Amino acid sequence: MNLLENKLYQWLTLCLLALTWGSSFILMKRGMVSFTDTQVASMRLMFACAVLMPFGIRAIRKVPPKSLLPIALVGLFGNGIPAFLFTKAQTHIDSSMAGIINALSPLFTLIIGILFFGLKGKINHWIGIIIGLAGAILLVYQGGEVGGQAMYAALAILATVFYGFTINLIKSRLHEVPSLSITSIAFLFVGPPATIYLFTTDFTTRLATDPHAMTSMGFVMILGMVGTAFAVVLFNMLIKVTSHLFAASVTYLIPVVAVLWGVLDKEVMSLVKVAAIATILAGIYLVNQKR
Repeated sequence: MNLLENKLYQWLTLCLLALTWGSSFILMKRGMVSFTDTQVASMRLMFACAVLMPFGIRAIRKVPPKSLLPIALVGLFGNGIPAFLFTKAQTHIDSSMAGIINALSPLFTLIIGILFFGLKGKINHWIGIIIGLAGAILLVYQGGEVGGQAMYAALAILATVFYGFTINLIKSRLHEVPSLSITSIAFLFVGPPATIYLFTTDFTTRLATDPHAMTSMGFVMILGMVGTAFAVVLFNMLIKVTSHLFAASVTYLIPVVAVLWGVLDKEVMSLVKVAAIATILAGIYLVNQKR
């Protein structure tokens, strides 16, 4: 019997996924102790590619040639660009805020699906979108000032827009390609360029001279190998033995984990931020409802 067919193990797997993905933002923050935002993003892609490369090389021989361009776009807009956007954003916003913003992905998935992929939106979907975006505005402008932090928060929001585009692209153009094949091949397109870029920077100098560099790189290695490669495989396994709704409930838990890490790291947790996350999650709940 598959362990994941056991209800207890399904819940434990869900919690493990939430812990893994929800920890991504504090790991980025720790990585940027010794490295620049672009170096951390490049390392993340490099380590994830290293783990997934054996699967990607085997899978690329089996997928139809017409699927390679959409998969390349998945790599670019679903992994490559968002990695750089989130690290750049976290140079000015805290990790918990980045984790909360990440929860907007289902909203933009629906918006882009309606606008560009022929998806039909129901009244509860539109209400959920409005509520979720209101929560995002509350979060971004909680200090009452436009610009500064808001501009960098907008970068993280743009990353979730790209996630939304990617999910719709997978559903419309790659629904017959196995998820692991999509992910592993996608990293073949973005991992090598990121690695080349990384070694054109002062990465090796920082690694040799900064006393905290190895620790920071270790955090990014966990982010890339566990937070990306391992988590994707685990998520695919969970979807196969549970409903999509159950698997998607990880969306609600990720920002909670990110906020808890932020609290442990002594980040400011205001009532406005708590209200914002509650509003965003309420919007996501409505968006995920069938009726």
